[in-house]
Amino acid sequence: MTKQAIETLPAVEVVCIALTTEHPDSSRFADDCERWFGQPITYIASDRFADTWDVWEKRRFLVGPHGAPCTGELKKAVRHRFARPDDVNLMGYTADETHRLERIRDAEIGVDFAAPLIDAHLTKADCLSIVEDAGIVLPEMYRLGYANNNCIGCVKGGMGYWNAVRVDFPEAFDRMAKVERDLSHAVNKADDGPVYLDELDPKRGDFNRDQPRQCSLFCPTDQPGGAP
Repeated sequence: MTKQAIETLPAVEVVCIALTTEHPDSSRFADDCERWFGQPITYIASDRFADTWDVWEKRRFLVGPHGAPCTGELKKAVRHRFARPDDVNLMGYTADETHRLERIRDAEIGVDFAAPLIDAHLTKADCLSIVEDAGIVLPEMYRLGYANNNCIGCVKGGMGYWNAVRVDFPEAFDRMAKVERDLSHAVNKADDGPVYLDELDPKRGDFNRDQPRQCSLFCPTDQPGGAP
């Protein structure tokens, strides 16, 4: 979306909300994309919270029916502070995500949003192919089989996702298990109650079904937050 926007619009500022809890390979990917864009990326970040762990521990909340506080604090609030009232906010939603464009427009009345990939009928698979055809290696999280390049240890993931994190990123798994107990709040729930990570059966869940939804990497703005 960013590449297309730079080539077709008169003035585009490329902004990335920096998140230290993403896989370190995200920095390599961003650098590769910056060279592809032929335009520098502006990095912005929260001035209140260091990372997702800081949000969860200070807010004393992990995730609920309306989303996670990390999205609101590290993305939505940061975007609002940076953006100007007359900006057109370009969202990287693909043709298979039209509901997300409708949702953010309903949530933020008066803010001008556009989704060029939806207009061009490009799906996520199309976009991944375009990036690879440009000679850019996809982020490591994709190469490990994850559906999105989210932060490592996303609270929006289900049991199968967390069992994959247990194998691929054991330090993040163990840290989240301790945070859950400290907050008395389990990320996962079952019909009979909460399922804490330190009690999670390693064979439980389905990796593909339990993937968290996407949190975008590049933001000529960002996506809506879900903080309570």
